[in-house]
Amino acid sequence: MSFKVRKITVGRGRTKGDEKAGEWNRVYYEVEADIEDESQIELAKGSVEALLETWLKGESISPTTAVVGQQSKPKWDSSKMKWVEAEGSSGLYQRSEDVDSLDFKEALKDLAEHGGKLSRKEVDGTWFYWKFEKSAIIGRKKRK
Repeated sequence: MSFKVRKITVGRGRTKGDEKAGEWNRVYYEVEADIEDESQIELAKGSVEALLETWLKGESISPTTAVVGQQSKPKWDSSKMKWVEAEGSSGLYQRSEDVDSLDFKEALKDLAEHGGKLSRKEVDGTWFYWKFEKSAIIGRKKRK
C-alpha cells in the first residue's frame, strides 16, 4: 500500500487555572499546513509547532517574518501612556492607570487577548507587560 502526505494539522493548547477561584482558561491553536514535498513533512511540523508555542506564550511573529505585503502595525503606543515608578515583590517596575488614554484601552484589549501577559519589543528595548487581576492597572518591566 502506498500513500502520499499532502496536508498536516498540528494543534497545541495550554490550560491555566486557579483552583481556589474555580477558574480555568483554555487556549488552543490549530494550524493546517499543505505539504508540497513529502520529504519536508518533519520541517513543516517543527515550524508549525514553533509557531504555536510562540502564540501560546502570548508573543507574536515579528513583521519581518510575516508574509510579504502584510504589515502589522502596533495597536497601541506605550510612550503615550502615563507611567509611575513602583516597587513590588519582584523589584522595581512601572505601572499605568491611564484609563482615559486610547492607547491604554488598546493595551488592555491586547493583554486580554494574550492571557493578561505579553512581551513586546519597543524602541528602548523589550518590555514585559501584565494586567493586574482585579483592577484596570497595567504593569511593565524591562527585560534584561
